[in-house]
Amino acid sequence: MTVHEDTKASRVKQMIDVMATSGWRITEQRRKLAEIFTDANGYLSPKEVYDQMTIPYPSVSFDTVYRNLRLLSEMGALEQFYSMDGGLKFKASCSTHHHHHLICVNCEKTLTFDYCPMEQSLKLPGSFKIVNHRFEVYGLCEECQKETVNG
Repeated sequence: MTVHEDTKASRVKQMIDVMATSGWRITEQRRKLAEIFTDANGYLSPKEVYDQMTIPYPSVSFDTVYRNLRLLSEMGALEQFYSMDGGLKFKASCSTHHHHHLICVNCEKTLTFDYCPMEQSLKLPGSFKIVNHRFEVYGLCEECQKETVNG
């Protein structure tokens, strides 16, 4: 097994472990979902996931795929963001360490950064207790900035 295959198998196992810990039965369809996100290079729309799922499972419904994506997101196996022009998109969660994302609004390339604004002193109203957070910054990646200048 190559290093890439070993990493992929490890990432699939991580996602399946999250499903199992949440009480899900691990079916071949759910294993395929984990593989789709492990192979993906960035965010996928529900339609893109559905299109990939119908190849091995032609009878799977869009509603089933979408419901699984939402549940996987709620249990932390997937990260989601709302693209301004493409709607809701998902990608496998980065569970190795705490970080946040820079997302290119043009090509949707995602970069991670370790700075966390939540580490600053926050003046929150009332007795609000934060249990989780997500921080995303939208802009143009270096390649898209070059295209804008040169195009």
